[in-house]
Amino acid sequence: MIKKFVKDIEDGVIKLPEFYDKVIKKCKSIDSKYNCFITINEDAVKEKPKSGLLTGLPISVKDCICTKGIRSTAGSKILESYVPVFDATVISKLKEQGAIIIGKTAQDEFGFGSFSTNCAYNIPKNPFDADRSCGGSSGGAGCITQLADFPHVALAESTGGSISNPAAFCGVYSITPTYGIVSRYGLIDYANSLDKIGLMSKNIEDMKMVFEIIVGKDKMDPTTVDYKPVKPDVKKIGIPKQYIKGLDKKVEKAFWDAIKKLEKKGIKFEEFDLEYTAEALPAYYIIAMAEASTNLAKYSGLRYGLQLPMQGNFEEYASTVREQGFGQEAKRRIILGTYTRMAGYRDQYYLKAMKIRTKIIDEFKKHFKKYDAIVSPTMPILPPKFKEIEKLTPLENYQMDILTVGPNVAGLPHLNIPIAESIGLHVIGDHMSENKLFKVGEVYGS
Repeated sequence: MIKKFVKDIEDGVIKLPEFYDKVIKKCKSIDSKYNCFITINEDAVKEKPKSGLLTGLPISVKDCICTKGIRSTAGSKILESYVPVFDATVISKLKEQGAIIIGKTAQDEFGFGSFSTNCAYNIPKNPFDADRSCGGSSGGAGCITQLADFPHVALAESTGGSISNPAAFCGVYSITPTYGIVSRYGLIDYANSLDKIGLMSKNIEDMKMVFEIIVGKDKMDPTTVDYKPVKPDVKKIGIPKQYIKGLDKKVEKAFWDAIKKLEKKGIKFEEFDLEYTAEALPAYYIIAMAEASTNLAKYSGLRYGLQLPMQGNFEEYASTVREQGFGQEAKRRIILGTYTRMAGYRDQYYLKAMKIRTKIIDEFKKHFKKYDAIVSPTMPILPPKFKEIEKLTPLENYQMDILTVGPNVAGLPHLNIPIAESIGLHVIGDHMSENKLFKVGEVYGS
């Protein structure tokens, strides 16, 4: 779709100013009903993109990824007025190929949530049912990807499932890449050792094309590595027995229908035991909250973000800024994360969680010697209604990530394939095996 779109622009079939005038109007219309944007880039109409593989392609960007001259709030009031003076590396790469930003999509504050209900601005709604959640924390990205009637790819971000979750609920494809192959420079971080920038799209072909542009080592991010793709051979997949328990009946039926479809196309499957499934969730939240509490310490009202008239000493001033700028979930995670890092508790919680993380990585690696990919439902439930979410305790909210935290903790790539309305098939691969995941998606869609 992108290739044809770019050719039509080059041939003069599509005139960009007129095209973008329609795109921005469409985005405003969608946003008025579904709240998928925090900021719409009305200046997109005036853009003169570079000539490249993506000339003129509309992209939406999750609001935690910095965009020069376009407000980037990470879904938080504490960054309500923050306008970056630079582009994140992924944005620079896409602009070099001619992409144009149409807006910044709604998200949970700093990525803290599974339903985007922790957004300090408007809460995005499910494109299939506005009374239901479109997932989180990249909820706005999933929503606009489903509803866009123009060529489009969304940049999103995942810490514990924040790309796969909304992609499943909104019925679109998504790729969360191997940790370290996409630069995090310019990402407003949640948890440094877990955050990954990925993509959503309505089809595999477009997503694969953009993926190949954003990967690669970056001198601005020392955690990045060169992407070394593997052969896309997929003959056998594994299904963790622990991942197919307690599923919603509709999710369970759609999942096994998808497995049968893959089997008919020559991909064998086998169920197996994944030993550290139960430990993945608490390990993830301990690590993520510890890192989040450290990262949020920089929001003190001095360098950027919310600033207030100076009163009292620095500690009193910073506390006032944070009290007014952070939402309830951010405050909860600061407190819990700080607790797990304190002397006397670090060994008991944080370091133990890091050891479990190593065990989880080793466990996945062992099974990838036998299977080309591991598959499960992406989410165990259908998108809940907002009135149902209000009744959930924080612990019940955290448990919604049970199927997605394992690969995120291990830094493994994972692909969501829409297999029914608001239901996704989660395909997990070994490090650098994105080609195998794309292959499964192509086989399923063929």
